[in-house]
Amino acid sequence: MIHPFFISENMDIQKFEVGPFLENTYLLTQNNEHLLIDPGFSSESEFQQLKKSLSGELKAIVLTHAHVDHVMGLSRTLRDFDIPVYLSDADRYLWNNFGSQAQMFGLSQGGFDFEPEVLPKKGTFEIGNFQFECLYTPGHSPDHISLYFEDEKLVIAGDALFKESIGRTDLYKGDFSVLEQSIKEKLYTLPEETTVYPGHGPSTTIGHEKSSNGFVKA
Repeated sequence: MIHPFFISENMDIQKFEVGPFLENTYLLTQNNEHLLIDPGFSSESEFQQLKKSLSGELKAIVLTHAHVDHVMGLSRTLRDFDIPVYLSDADRYLWNNFGSQAQMFGLSQGGFDFEPEVLPKKGTFEIGNFQFECLYTPGHSPDHISLYFEDEKLVIAGDALFKESIGRTDLYKGDFSVLEQSIKEKLYTLPEETTVYPGHGPSTTIGHEKSSNGFVKA
């Protein structure tokens, strides 16, 4: 399902709710350049919907983490676009075992024959016209990075933080206490008006989650 554009001062954000897990894939557009976040589509029709939304140059793919629902559209994208892929190198187990990870969920997907570029654990990162801060937010997965766009007052939180919920912690190296610490120290410290774009479900704000999230209290 394609959702309407979210338009901030300098950036357009389009959300695609895709795949069997209803994962949120985001297409960011700024100054005629695109950044693709977490390509989770699982069918050719979903990929073509994404492709039709491109109006400029697709610069790169950024992965918040390498769980199957967030990367299952990666190979299809790379067939049409010769672009870099960025992922944290904090723990590449999920990436290196993508095939068996997919099989665990009853999906037939092969592994990858390349290593992605390194997304740092912290600090400002630039890709083309896009500039964001990397926030290392493990607990849902050991490689998890949230992407904070300070000027746009938004954070792409992957599966760390959802609207009034959090990511599951029962998969490989999932840990509630680690996730709780990540949310409190890396996300709840952002300005309360910051919009949160999660890996599943509707957007929210940091302020709303601090007051209403039943899993991690501010």
